[in-house]
Amino acid sequence: MKIVETFGHYVEKWSESSPEKARRLLKTGWEAQDLKFRFLPEKELNLSDRYLARIMMDAMLYPLKNPEHSAVVSIFTPCEMLQETGLHPYNVEGFSCYLSASGAERAFLQNSEDSGLSETLCSYHKTFIGAAQTGLLPKPKCIIYTNLACDANLLTFRRLAEYYGVPSFAIDVPVKQSEENVKYVAGQLRDMKTFLEKTTGKTIEEEALKRRLKRSRRTQELFEQFQSGRADRYIPADLVSPLYSGMTNNLLLGTEQEEKFVEMLLEDLKKAPPAKGKRIYWMHTIPFWSQAVKDALVFNEKAQIVGCELSQTTDLTKHSDDPFEEMAMRLVYHCLNGGITRRIEAGIRHARQAGADGVVWFNHWGCKHTLGGSQLAKKKFEEQGIPLLILDGDGCDRSHGGEGQTATRLGAFLEMLGENDHE
Repeated sequence: MKIVETFGHYVEKWSESSPEKARRLLKTGWEAQDLKFRFLPEKELNLSDRYLARIMMDAMLYPLKNPEHSAVVSIFTPCEMLQETGLHPYNVEGFSCYLSASGAERAFLQNSEDSGLSETLCSYHKTFIGAAQTGLLPKPKCIIYTNLACDANLLTFRRLAEYYGVPSFAIDVPVKQSEENVKYVAGQLRDMKTFLEKTTGKTIEEEALKRRLKRSRRTQELFEQFQSGRADRYIPADLVSPLYSGMTNNLLLGTEQEEKFVEMLLEDLKKAPPAKGKRIYWMHTIPFWSQAVKDALVFNEKAQIVGCELSQTTDLTKHSDDPFEEMAMRLVYHCLNGGITRRIEAGIRHARQAGADGVVWFNHWGCKHTLGGSQLAKKKFEEQGIPLLILDGDGCDRSHGGEGQTATRLGAFLEMLGENDHE
Protein backbone atom coordinates (compact mmCIF):
# COMPACT_ATOMS: atom_id res chain seq x y z
CA MET A 1 0.00 0.00 0.00
CA LYS A 2 2.85 2.39 -0.85
CA ILE A 3 0.55 4.90 -2.59
CA VAL A 4 -1.62 5.15 0.50
CA GLU A 5 1.39 5.35 2.82
CA THR A 6 2.73 8.37 0.94
CA PHE A 7 -0.62 10.13 1.16
CA GLY A 8 -0.89 9.07 4.81
CA HIS A 9 2.30 10.90 5.70
CA TYR A 10 0.81 14.18 4.52
CA VAL A 11 -2.60 13.40 6.01
CA GLU A 12 -0.90 13.17 9.39
CA LYS A 13 1.14 16.30 8.75
CA TRP A 14 -1.82 18.45 7.62
CA SER A 15 -4.53 17.11 9.93
CA GLU A 16 -3.91 19.69 12.66
CA SER A 17 -3.50 22.77 10.46
CA SER A 18 -5.84 22.03 7.56
CA PRO A 19 -8.20 19.09 8.26
CA GLU A 20 -10.34 19.66 5.15
CA LYS A 21 -7.22 19.52 2.98
CA ALA A 22 -6.05 16.40 4.83
CA ARG A 23 -9.44 14.76 4.31
CA ARG A 24 -9.38 15.46 0.57
CA LEU A 25 -5.90 14.00 0.40
CA LEU A 26 -6.90 10.90 2.37
CA LYS A 27 -9.90 10.35 0.10
CA THR A 28 -7.67 10.72 -2.97
CA GLY A 29 -5.17 8.20 -1.60
CA TRP A 30 -7.86 5.68 -0.75
CA GLU A 31 -9.48 6.15 -4.17
CA ALA A 32 -6.08 5.40 -5.73
CA GLN A 33 -5.87 2.23 -3.66
CA ASP A 34 -9.41 1.33 -4.72
CA LEU A 35 -8.35 1.60 -8.36
CA LYS A 36 -5.37 -0.62 -7.63
CA PHE A 37 -7.66 -3.25 -6.08
CA ARG A 38 -9.84 -3.16 -9.21
CA PHE A 39 -7.24 -3.09 -11.97
CA LEU A 40 -4.00 -4.34 -10.37
CA PRO A 41 -5.15 -6.79 -7.69
CA GLU A 42 -2.81 -9.01 -5.69
CA LYS A 43 -2.28 -11.89 -8.12
CA GLU A 44 -1.76 -14.48 -5.40
CA LEU A 45 -5.20 -13.81 -3.91
CA ASN A 46 -8.23 -15.80 -4.99
CA LEU A 47 -11.03 -13.94 -6.81
CA SER A 48 -13.16 -13.83 -3.66
CA ASP A 49 -10.52 -12.05 -1.60
CA ARG A 50 -9.86 -9.60 -4.43
CA TYR A 51 -13.56 -8.76 -4.41
CA LEU A 52 -13.50 -8.53 -0.61
CA ALA A 53 -10.72 -5.91 -0.74
CA ARG A 54 -12.83 -3.81 -3.10
CA ILE A 55 -16.05 -3.88 -1.05
CA MET A 56 -14.10 -3.12 2.13
CA MET A 57 -12.37 -0.16 0.46
CA ASP A 58 -15.73 1.09 -0.80
CA ALA A 59 -17.12 0.76 2.72
CA MET A 60 -14.35 3.02 4.03
CA LEU A 61 -14.66 5.60 1.25
CA TYR A 62 -18.43 6.03 1.47
CA PRO A 63 -18.50 7.94 4.81
CA LEU A 64 -15.78 10.31 3.57
CA LYS A 65 -17.87 11.09 0.50
CA ASN A 66 -21.35 10.91 2.06
CA PRO A 67 -21.12 11.51 5.82
CA GLU A 68 -24.71 12.77 5.95
CA HIS A 69 -25.86 9.28 4.92
CA SER A 70 -23.56 7.45 7.36
CA ALA A 71 -23.84 6.32 10.98
CA VAL A 72 -20.83 5.81 13.25
CA VAL A 73 -21.08 2.27 14.65
CA SER A 74 -19.19 -0.21 16.80
CA ILE A 75 -18.14 -3.33 14.95
CA PHE A 76 -20.84 -5.64 16.34
CA THR A 77 -23.77 -3.24 15.89
CA PRO A 78 -26.48 -4.96 13.80
CA CYS A 79 -26.60 -2.90 10.60
CA GLU A 80 -29.59 -4.35 8.73
CA MET A 81 -31.92 -1.55 9.87
CA LEU A 82 -29.35 1.05 8.82
CA GLN A 83 -29.36 -0.49 5.36
CA GLU A 84 -33.16 -0.23 5.21
CA THR A 85 -32.95 3.53 5.87
CA GLY A 86 -30.11 4.15 3.43
CA LEU A 87 -27.48 4.70 6.13
CA HIS A 88 -23.96 3.33 5.70
CA PRO A 89 -21.82 1.99 8.58
CA TYR A 90 -19.02 4.39 9.53
CA ASN A 91 -17.00 2.04 11.65
CA VAL A 92 -14.50 3.03 14.34
CA GLU A 93 -12.32 -0.09 14.18
CA GLY A 94 -12.35 -0.22 10.38
CA PHE A 95 -11.34 3.41 9.91
CA SER A 96 -8.56 3.08 12.46
CA CYS A 97 -7.20 0.04 10.60
CA TYR A 98 -7.10 2.01 7.37
CA LEU A 99 -5.53 5.06 9.00
CA SER A 100 -2.88 2.76 10.45
CA ALA A 101 -2.33 1.16 7.04
CA SER A 102 -1.87 4.69 5.72
CA GLY A 103 0.89 5.25 8.27
CA ALA A 104 -1.14 8.05 9.85
CA GLU A 105 -2.25 6.67 13.20
CA ARG A 106 0.47 8.14 15.42
CA ALA A 107 -0.70 11.77 15.21
CA PHE A 108 -4.26 10.79 16.10
CA LEU A 109 -3.21 8.56 18.97
CA GLN A 110 -1.17 11.45 20.34
CA ASN A 111 -4.11 13.84 19.93
CA SER A 112 -6.32 11.51 21.98
CA GLU A 113 -3.76 11.11 24.74
CA ASP A 114 -3.11 14.87 24.83
CA SER A 115 -6.85 15.40 25.31
CA GLY A 116 -6.85 13.21 28.41
CA LEU A 117 -7.45 9.65 27.20
CA SER A 118 -5.43 6.92 28.85
CA GLU A 119 -2.50 5.29 27.07
CA THR A 120 -4.09 1.92 27.92
CA LEU A 121 -7.35 2.65 26.06
CA CYS A 122 -7.73 0.56 22.89
CA SER A 123 -5.64 2.08 20.09
CA TYR A 124 -8.43 1.58 17.52
CA HIS A 125 -10.70 3.82 19.59
CA LYS A 126 -8.01 6.38 20.32
CA THR A 127 -7.07 6.63 16.64
CA PHE A 128 -10.66 7.31 15.56
CA ILE A 129 -11.27 9.80 18.39
CA GLY A 130 -8.08 11.69 17.54
CA ALA A 131 -8.96 11.77 13.83
CA ALA A 132 -12.42 13.08 14.71
CA GLN A 133 -11.08 15.71 17.11
CA THR A 134 -8.65 17.09 14.54
CA GLY A 135 -11.53 17.50 12.09
CA LEU A 136 -10.23 14.86 9.66
CA LEU A 137 -13.29 12.61 9.91
CA PRO A 138 -16.57 14.27 8.92
CA LYS A 139 -19.72 14.57 11.03
CA PRO A 140 -22.08 11.56 10.70
CA LYS A 141 -25.87 11.53 10.64
CA CYS A 142 -26.01 9.68 13.97
CA ILE A 143 -24.18 7.19 16.20
CA ILE A 144 -25.27 3.66 17.16
CA TYR A 145 -23.28 1.33 19.36
CA THR A 146 -23.37 -1.58 21.81
CA ASN A 147 -21.49 -2.42 24.99
CA LEU A 148 -20.73 -5.84 23.50
CA ALA A 149 -17.21 -7.27 23.90
CA CYS A 150 -15.41 -3.96 24.49
CA ASP A 151 -15.68 -1.70 27.54
CA ALA A 152 -14.03 1.13 25.56
CA ASN A 153 -17.29 1.48 23.59
CA LEU A 154 -19.04 3.22 26.47
CA LEU A 155 -16.45 6.00 26.59
CA THR A 156 -15.72 6.29 22.88
CA PHE A 157 -19.20 6.64 21.43
CA ARG A 158 -20.51 8.97 24.11
CA ARG A 159 -17.49 11.19 23.53
CA LEU A 160 -18.02 11.14 19.76
CA ALA A 161 -21.74 11.93 20.10
CA GLU A 162 -20.89 14.93 22.27
CA TYR A 163 -18.11 16.09 19.96
CA TYR A 164 -20.16 15.82 16.76
CA GLY A 165 -23.42 16.97 18.38
CA VAL A 166 -25.48 14.21 16.74
CA PRO A 167 -28.16 11.87 18.14
CA SER A 168 -26.93 8.52 19.47
CA PHE A 169 -28.47 5.20 20.41
CA ALA A 170 -26.89 2.63 22.73
CA ILE A 171 -27.80 -1.07 22.80
CA ASP A 172 -27.26 -2.66 26.21
CA VAL A 173 -26.39 -6.36 25.83
CA PRO A 174 -26.50 -8.34 29.12
CA VAL A 175 -23.68 -10.85 29.56
CA LYS A 176 -25.97 -13.76 30.50
CA GLN A 177 -27.44 -15.93 27.74
CA SER A 178 -31.19 -16.35 28.31
CA GLU A 179 -34.55 -16.03 26.56
CA GLU A 180 -35.40 -13.16 28.91
CA ASN A 181 -32.31 -11.21 27.81
CA VAL A 182 -33.08 -11.86 24.15
CA LYS A 183 -36.50 -10.26 24.65
CA TYR A 184 -34.87 -7.36 26.53
CA VAL A 185 -32.45 -6.66 23.67
CA ALA A 186 -35.17 -7.19 21.03
CA GLY A 187 -37.17 -4.47 22.76
CA GLN A 188 -34.22 -2.10 22.45
CA LEU A 189 -33.87 -2.96 18.76
CA ARG A 190 -37.51 -2.02 18.23
CA ASP A 191 -36.68 1.29 19.88
CA MET A 192 -33.69 1.55 17.54
CA LYS A 193 -36.11 1.20 14.61
CA THR A 194 -38.08 4.18 15.94
CA PHE A 195 -34.83 6.12 16.47
CA LEU A 196 -33.68 5.49 12.90
CA GLU A 197 -37.06 6.37 11.41
CA LYS A 198 -37.13 9.63 13.36
CA THR A 199 -33.49 10.44 12.49
CA THR A 200 -33.76 9.69 8.76
CA GLY A 201 -37.44 10.35 8.05
CA LYS A 202 -37.67 6.92 6.40
CA THR A 203 -39.87 3.96 7.32
CA ILE A 204 -38.47 0.50 8.01
CA GLU A 205 -40.92 -2.07 6.65
CA GLU A 206 -40.88 -5.22 8.77
CA GLU A 207 -41.32 -7.57 5.79
CA ALA A 208 -38.32 -5.99 4.03
CA LEU A 209 -36.33 -6.30 7.24
CA LYS A 210 -37.28 -10.00 7.49
CA ARG A 211 -35.99 -10.59 3.96
CA ARG A 212 -32.73 -8.82 4.81
CA LEU A 213 -32.30 -10.92 7.96
CA LYS A 214 -32.83 -14.07 5.90
CA ARG A 215 -30.01 -12.94 3.63
CA SER A 216 -27.84 -12.33 6.70
CA ARG A 217 -28.44 -15.82 8.00
CA ARG A 218 -27.93 -17.39 4.57
CA THR A 219 -24.63 -15.49 4.24
CA GLN A 220 -23.39 -16.72 7.62
CA GLU A 221 -24.37 -20.30 6.85
CA LEU A 222 -22.47 -20.18 3.55
CA PHE A 223 -19.41 -18.78 5.33
CA GLU A 224 -19.56 -21.69 7.78
CA GLN A 225 -19.68 -24.08 4.81
CA PHE A 226 -16.54 -22.45 3.46
CA GLN A 227 -14.71 -22.70 6.79
CA SER A 228 -15.57 -26.40 7.00
CA GLY A 229 -14.62 -27.02 3.37
CA ARG A 230 -11.24 -25.32 3.66
CA ALA A 231 -10.07 -27.88 6.25
CA ASP A 232 -8.53 -30.05 3.53
CA ARG A 233 -7.76 -27.32 0.98
CA TYR A 234 -5.00 -24.77 0.49
CA ILE A 235 -6.26 -21.18 0.24
CA PRO A 236 -3.54 -18.52 -0.32
CA ALA A 237 -3.67 -16.12 2.61
CA ASP A 238 -2.43 -12.65 3.48
CA LEU A 239 -3.02 -10.79 6.77
CA VAL A 240 -5.73 -8.35 5.74
CA SER A 241 -8.29 -10.66 4.11
CA PRO A 242 -9.13 -12.47 7.40
CA LEU A 243 -9.59 -9.02 9.00
CA TYR A 244 -11.71 -7.78 6.10
CA SER A 245 -14.01 -10.78 6.44
CA GLY A 246 -14.22 -10.13 10.18
CA MET A 247 -15.40 -6.60 9.45
CA THR A 248 -17.73 -7.29 6.52
CA ASN A 249 -19.30 -10.36 8.17
CA ASN A 250 -20.54 -7.90 10.78
CA LEU A 251 -20.84 -4.47 9.15
CA LEU A 252 -22.08 -5.53 5.70
CA LEU A 253 -24.15 -8.50 6.85
CA GLY A 254 -27.49 -8.35 5.05
CA THR A 255 -26.12 -6.76 1.87
CA GLU A 256 -25.98 -8.35 -1.57
CA GLN A 257 -22.26 -7.60 -1.69
CA GLU A 258 -21.46 -9.70 1.38
CA GLU A 259 -23.60 -12.58 0.15
CA LYS A 260 -21.82 -12.43 -3.22
CA PHE A 261 -18.46 -12.55 -1.41
CA VAL A 262 -19.26 -15.79 0.45
CA GLU A 263 -20.67 -17.34 -2.73
CA MET A 264 -17.36 -16.51 -4.43
CA LEU A 265 -15.49 -18.11 -1.51
CA LEU A 266 -17.28 -21.39 -2.17
CA GLU A 267 -16.50 -21.15 -5.88
CA ASP A 268 -12.80 -20.62 -5.10
CA LEU A 269 -12.94 -23.58 -2.74
CA LYS A 270 -13.95 -25.89 -5.59
CA LYS A 271 -10.74 -25.02 -7.46
CA ALA A 272 -8.42 -25.06 -4.44
CA PRO A 273 -5.60 -27.65 -4.28
CA PRO A 274 -5.17 -30.05 -1.33
CA ALA A 275 -4.08 -28.60 2.00
CA LYS A 276 -0.39 -27.97 2.56
CA GLY A 277 1.73 -26.53 5.34
CA LYS A 278 0.79 -25.55 8.88
CA ARG A 279 -2.60 -23.97 9.44
CA ILE A 280 -3.12 -21.21 12.01
CA TYR A 281 -6.44 -20.06 13.45
CA TRP A 282 -6.18 -16.48 14.74
CA MET A 283 -7.94 -15.25 17.87
CA HIS A 284 -8.68 -11.51 18.00
CA THR A 285 -7.37 -8.79 15.70
CA ILE A 286 -4.34 -9.23 13.41
CA PRO A 287 -1.31 -6.88 13.33
CA PHE A 288 -1.43 -6.63 9.53
CA TRP A 289 1.39 -4.03 9.54
CA SER A 290 3.90 -6.34 11.30
CA GLN A 291 6.76 -7.38 9.04
CA ALA A 292 7.54 -10.28 11.37
CA VAL A 293 4.03 -11.70 10.99
CA LYS A 294 4.09 -11.03 7.24
CA ASP A 295 7.35 -12.93 6.85
CA ALA A 296 5.91 -15.92 8.68
CA LEU A 297 2.37 -16.14 7.29
CA VAL A 298 1.75 -14.14 4.09
CA PHE A 299 1.30 -16.29 0.97
CA ASN A 300 3.38 -18.99 2.59
CA GLU A 301 2.61 -22.57 1.59
CA LYS A 302 4.41 -23.76 4.72
CA ALA A 303 2.18 -21.78 7.12
CA GLN A 304 -0.96 -19.71 6.65
CA ILE A 305 -3.94 -18.24 8.54
CA VAL A 306 -7.08 -20.32 7.99
CA GLY A 307 -9.55 -18.21 9.94
CA CYS A 308 -10.07 -15.35 12.35
CA GLU A 309 -12.54 -15.45 15.24
CA LEU A 310 -13.91 -11.98 14.40
CA SER A 311 -15.58 -13.42 11.28
CA GLN A 312 -17.32 -16.21 13.25
CA THR A 313 -19.12 -14.61 16.17
CA THR A 314 -22.72 -15.80 15.71
CA ASP A 315 -24.26 -18.88 17.31
CA LEU A 316 -26.16 -20.23 14.30
CA THR A 317 -28.07 -22.75 16.44
CA LYS A 318 -30.20 -19.80 17.59
CA HIS A 319 -32.90 -18.55 15.24
CA SER A 320 -36.17 -16.62 15.27
CA ASP A 321 -38.61 -15.61 12.54
CA ASP A 322 -39.02 -12.29 14.34
CA PRO A 323 -36.33 -9.99 12.88
CA PHE A 324 -35.76 -8.13 16.14
CA GLU A 325 -35.35 -11.34 18.13
CA GLU A 326 -33.07 -12.72 15.41
CA MET A 327 -30.75 -9.71 15.75
CA ALA A 328 -31.04 -9.87 19.55
CA MET A 329 -29.96 -13.53 19.55
CA ARG A 330 -26.94 -12.58 17.49
CA LEU A 331 -25.93 -10.14 20.24
CA VAL A 332 -26.87 -12.09 23.38
CA TYR A 333 -25.39 -15.39 22.13
CA HIS A 334 -22.41 -13.66 20.50
CA CYS A 335 -19.22 -15.68 21.01
CA LEU A 336 -17.47 -12.76 22.71
CA ASN A 337 -20.37 -12.00 25.08
CA GLY A 338 -20.26 -13.30 28.63
CA GLY A 339 -17.58 -15.32 30.37
CA ILE A 340 -14.26 -16.00 28.67
CA THR A 341 -15.00 -19.74 28.57
CA ARG A 342 -17.69 -19.19 25.91
CA ARG A 343 -15.16 -17.43 23.70
CA ILE A 344 -12.55 -20.13 24.22
CA GLU A 345 -15.00 -22.95 23.45
CA ALA A 346 -16.07 -21.19 20.24
CA GLY A 347 -12.41 -20.74 19.28
CA ILE A 348 -11.68 -24.44 19.81
CA ARG A 349 -14.71 -25.37 17.73
CA HIS A 350 -13.79 -23.04 14.87
CA ALA A 351 -10.10 -24.01 14.90
CA ARG A 352 -11.08 -27.66 14.51
CA GLN A 353 -13.61 -26.78 11.83
CA ALA A 354 -10.90 -25.14 9.69
CA GLY A 355 -8.40 -27.97 10.30
CA ALA A 356 -5.99 -25.74 12.25
CA ASP A 357 -2.71 -27.19 13.51
CA GLY A 358 -2.26 -24.36 16.00
CA VAL A 359 -3.79 -21.15 17.29
CA VAL A 360 -2.42 -17.65 17.91
CA TRP A 361 -4.13 -15.78 20.74
CA PHE A 362 -3.26 -12.15 20.04
CA ASN A 363 -3.07 -10.00 23.18
CA HIS A 364 -3.98 -6.66 21.62
CA TRP A 365 -2.73 -3.86 23.87
CA GLY A 366 -5.62 -2.31 25.78
CA CYS A 367 -8.07 -5.21 25.36
CA LYS A 368 -8.67 -6.38 28.93
CA HIS A 369 -11.00 -9.22 27.92
CA THR A 370 -8.35 -10.76 25.68
CA LEU A 371 -5.37 -10.20 27.96
CA GLY A 372 -7.22 -11.46 31.02
CA GLY A 373 -8.30 -14.70 29.35
CA SER A 374 -5.04 -15.63 27.62
CA GLN A 375 -3.63 -18.07 30.18
CA LEU A 376 -6.94 -19.91 30.59
CA ALA A 377 -7.23 -20.05 26.80
CA LYS A 378 -3.79 -21.64 26.49
CA LYS A 379 -4.71 -24.26 29.08
CA LYS A 380 -8.10 -25.07 27.50
CA PHE A 381 -6.86 -25.23 23.90
CA GLU A 382 -3.91 -27.43 24.78
CA GLU A 383 -6.12 -29.76 26.84
CA GLN A 384 -7.97 -30.30 23.55
CA GLY A 385 -4.73 -31.07 21.74
CA ILE A 386 -4.45 -27.70 19.96
CA PRO A 387 -1.14 -25.85 20.55
CA LEU A 388 -1.65 -22.15 21.34
CA LEU A 389 0.80 -19.25 21.15
CA ILE A 390 0.08 -16.13 23.21
CA LEU A 391 1.44 -13.23 21.17
CA ASP A 392 1.59 -9.72 22.65
CA GLY A 393 1.31 -6.62 20.49
CA ASP A 394 -1.05 -4.05 19.02
CA GLY A 395 -3.24 -4.35 15.96
CA CYS A 396 -3.20 -0.63 15.22
CA ASP A 397 -0.35 1.16 17.02
CA ARG A 398 3.11 0.30 15.71
CA SER A 399 4.81 1.75 18.81
CA HIS A 400 3.60 -1.30 20.77
CA GLY A 401 4.95 -3.71 18.18
CA GLY A 402 7.95 -5.58 19.60
CA GLU A 403 8.94 -6.93 16.18
CA GLY A 404 12.01 -8.82 17.39
CA GLN A 405 10.08 -10.72 20.02
CA THR A 406 7.22 -11.37 17.59
CA ALA A 407 9.58 -12.87 14.99
CA THR A 408 11.32 -15.07 17.57
CA ARG A 409 8.21 -16.39 19.28
CA LEU A 410 6.12 -16.91 16.13
CA GLY A 411 9.04 -18.58 14.36
CA ALA A 412 9.63 -20.94 17.29
CA PHE A 413 5.91 -21.79 17.43
CA LEU A 414 5.74 -22.66 13.73
CA GLU A 415 8.93 -24.70 14.04
CA MET A 416 7.40 -26.60 16.97
CA LEU A 417 4.28 -27.36 14.90
CA GLY A 418 6.52 -28.73 12.18
CA GLU A 419 8.33 -30.99 14.65
CA ASN A 420 5.00 -32.43 15.75
CA ASP A 421 4.80 -34.15 12.35
CA HIS A 422 7.57 -36.48 13.44
CA GLU A 423 6.27 -37.42 16.87
